[in-house]
Amino acid sequence: MSTNKHKQQDGYTESGKASFYAMKFQSRKTASGERFNQQASTAAHKKLPFGTKVKVTNIRNGKSIIVRINDRGPFVSGRIIDLSRSAFNRIGHLDKGILDVRIKVIQ
Repeated sequence: MSTNKHKQQDGYTESGKASFYAMKFQSRKTASGERFNQQASTAAHKKLPFGTKVKVTNIRNGKSIIVRINDRGPFVSGRIIDLSRSAFNRIGHLDKGILDVRIKVIQ
């Protein structure tokens, strides 16, 4: 059944702001039940099914990373995805705090 959900989401795109998790969330349980790891390529999204793989592209520099959705959020107006610190750092600088991104479901 989850395969059908993923197929329905394939190619879904969205543009907006990305942020990253604060250090206080390290090792806490995510909405999917797994422990959060700042070094993993994971992210939070409000609606996409857990396990969905998403390509996140920094609109300014063109850098991108593939992350797996394993949590819900972000819960700040105007933000579309929360990335682990390592994922955020691969496409932008942590000192920026927020990036303009485009996300695309790839699997």
